[in-house]
Amino acid sequence: MKYSELISFNPIEDIIQLTSSGDANKAREYVKSYVMTARGVELNGHTFFDDFNFDECRITWIQSDGEVLFDNEANADHMENHLEREEVREAMTTGEGESSRYSNTLTERYVYVAVALDDGSVIRIADTQSSVLTLLLGSMQPILIVLTIGLGLSFYLAWKLSKRIVKPLNEMDLDHPDEKLVYEELAPLVKRLNSQQRQISIQRSDLQRKRDEFEAATSHMSEGIILLDEKGSILSINASARRILKATPYCVGKDILMFNNTYELQDILQRARNGEHVEKPFATDAGSYQINVSPIFSGETVTGTVLLIFDITEKEKAEQMRREFTANVSHELKTPLHTIAGYAELLANNAVKPEDIPSFSQQILADARRMSALVDDIIRLSHLDEGSNDMEREEVDLMQIAREVVDGLQPFASELDVSLTLTGKSAPMNGIAQSLNLMIQNLCDNAIKYNRKGGSVNVDIQNHDDEILLTVSDTGIGIAPELQDRVFERFYRVDKGRSREVGGTGLGLSIVKHAAMQHNAQIDLNSIPNEGTTITIRFSKSEE
Repeated sequence: MKYSELISFNPIEDIIQLTSSGDANKAREYVKSYVMTARGVELNGHTFFDDFNFDECRITWIQSDGEVLFDNEANADHMENHLEREEVREAMTTGEGESSRYSNTLTERYVYVAVALDDGSVIRIADTQSSVLTLLLGSMQPILIVLTIGLGLSFYLAWKLSKRIVKPLNEMDLDHPDEKLVYEELAPLVKRLNSQQRQISIQRSDLQRKRDEFEAATSHMSEGIILLDEKGSILSINASARRILKATPYCVGKDILMFNNTYELQDILQRARNGEHVEKPFATDAGSYQINVSPIFSGETVTGTVLLIFDITEKEKAEQMRREFTANVSHELKTPLHTIAGYAELLANNAVKPEDIPSFSQQILADARRMSALVDDIIRLSHLDEGSNDMEREEVDLMQIAREVVDGLQPFASELDVSLTLTGKSAPMNGIAQSLNLMIQNLCDNAIKYNRKGGSVNVDIQNHDDEILLTVSDTGIGIAPELQDRVFERFYRVDKGRSREVGGTGLGLSIVKHAAMQHNAQIDLNSIPNEGTTITIRFSKSEE
C-alpha cells in the first residue's frame, strides 16, 4: 500500500463495513495493511492509536503471552488474559484468526477478526451484529409510536364523523318523523315509524278509554276489586279495596302483601297462582268480608289474579241478630207458656182448691197478656224492619201525635200513680206517622213502668229553626252509666225482675231506635240512677 493511501487509510471504519457486509477476506487485508502501518510506528507506542476513530468498533492489541496492551473500550491493565481466546489462539498459530460469540442477554452476535504481527503480538478487531429479534425490538418503538398516532387519529376522526352522522338522527322528532327527512336512505324507516306511531296512538287512546270506563265503573262500587300481575303486584285497585286493606293511593305497582300479610291472604293468592278459583271468608279490623279470587290465564299459564271483596259485615251482624232474636223470643215465650200450661193442667185435673182458682186464673191471664204484648212488639218491630207500604212519609204534626199518645196512656199512668204531662208547641214535619206514634208510645210506656209511685213523666215538643226536639223525662229508677249503651239492644233489660213484674218485653227502646233511624234522627240519653231519665230525639230539618 502506498504512503498516500496509508495516510488516508482508516482501517477501522473500512473493516467494520467489510465485516458487516460479510467480506471477511477484505477485512483481513485491511488488517494486514493496518499492521504494516503499525510496525512503522512501533517506536511511538500507544500514541499511534490516538489519531484513529474508534467509534464504530473495538480494537484490542494483545501481547504474545496473552496480556492486553491496548483496548479502546476498556482499561488494558484490568483486562484478563486473552491467550485462550479462540481467535487469538488461532492467529498466533496460523497468523489469522476468526470467531463469533452470541450473547443471550443482549441478543447480539459478536464477530472477532485477529491478525498476528511479526513481533508475536496480535491485533484484534471486534464488531457486533444484531439478531432478527434485536432488529425487531429496536424498530418496535417507532412502530408503536406511529401505530398509536394512527389509531388515535383514526378514533378521533371516526368519533367526529359518527357524531356528525348521528346528530340529525338524535334531533329527529319521533312523534312526527315525516316532518323533516334527514337522509333519503331512511325514508322507508321513517314511513314505517310514522305508521307505527299512528297505530300506537290509536291503541293508547283505546286503552285509556277502556281504563277510564273501568275506573268509572269500579270507583263507586261498594265491593273491592283488585287486579294483580303474576308476581302479586297491584295493577289496579278501587277505592273500596284500598279502604278495606288500608292501602295508600300510591299502592299501584307494589306487592299486595305489603298491606295485608295474613296467612289467609297468602294461602288464597298461592291457590290462585296454581289455577284454582277460591271463595273464602276474610276478616280484617274493619269487618268481615267474602273474598273471591279468580286466576287469569294466557293459554295454560296464570298471568294474573282478580280479587273481588264483598263486605258481609252487616250480613253477619243481621244473621247474629236473627239468631239472638230467635233465642230471646224462645226464652221470653217459654216461661209464660210453662206457667200457663202448668196452671191449666192443674185446673183441668181439678187439683186446685176452689179458693185458689181466681189467683191461678189471674196468673194465666197476666202471662197471656205478657205473651200478647211480646208478640205485638215483635210484630211492630218486624213491621218497621220490612218498611211496609203503610210506612210512607207525609206531613204530620209531632205535637198532635204526642197528644194522642199521652191521652191514650193517661189511664195507665193513673193506675200506677204517675202524672203524665205534655208541653211544647206545634212541630210540623215530614215523617211516618205510625213510626212516630210507636216511638212516643214506647218512650212514655217505659217512663211510666219504671217510675215510682207519685212520680212524673213529661213529654216536651220544641220546634227550632234547624231541628225539632222530642224530649221524654221521668223521675224513675234511672240507668247506670255502664248500661246506658246497651238499653237500645233487643230484649235487654236493666232490671229484669222488675221488667217482668211490670210486663216489659225488652223491645220498647229497640223500637224507638229503629223509628229514629227511619227519620235519620239522633238519640241523646241522660240518666242518673234513682233520680230519673231524660231521652231526647233530635229531628234535623235538613234531613227532613
